Amino acid sequence: MTGEGARPSRLRRLSGAALGALVWAWTRTLRLVQDGEVPASGRAVLAFLHGQQMALLAAKPERPIALLVSHSRDGELQTGALGLLGFSVVRGSSSRGGAAGLRGLARKIGAGMDVALAVDGPRGPLGRVKRGAQALAKAAGAVVVPVATAARHKLVLRSAWDQFEIPLPFTRVAVVLGAPVTAEDPAALERALAEARALAESRVARSRSALHPVAEGRS
Repeated sequence: MTGEGARPSRLRRLSGAALGALVWAWTRTLRLVQDGEVPASGRAVLAFLHGQQMALLAAKPERPIALLVSHSRDGELQTGALGLLGFSVVRGSSSRGGAAGLRGLARKIGAGMDVALAVDGPRGPLGRVKRGAQALAKAAGAVVVPVATAARHKLVLRSAWDQFEIPLPFTRVAVVLGAPVTAEDPAALERALAEARALAESRVARSRSALHPVAEGRS
């Protein structure tokens, strides 16, 4: 596209790159504790819940990772940021362009990448697992690995539907990869994600009795 219509897109891409640089610098301050690993053989669909994405960016993946990003204007911004952070991006969502997006992720798996996918849909309900990740893994011959995070000190955006968590600089962050989930029932993946989240919280809470989230503020 050229002319006036292309300018907003280019601006969002440039803004995304700037955002990516900020996130890169921010996550480099975090004190990462990582528990578990991706299976050495085969490829994985890394399944996580909305709201925990930022802490995940502090993890150090062993293999290239592809992500699904929506076709929205915000998705354009995210594409620029994630590209700068070293991720491969496939555009689509479970509500718009979903089938094409999942096919794109399947091609990435076929090319030797792992993929990471928020499994509670584009707009929730938060924590309610949909079938996309498990269907993708079955079709592509991959395994589903539950992934959860926790941060000792963070901002929790209570007004956002996904309760988005922003780890504060220099805080301890835990990223937990659970055992692969072979069952195709979404409830089994929900349980595995809850267990991974509890373990992540215990990792960052070792030096104090518990985590205490605060609405729209520090915890």
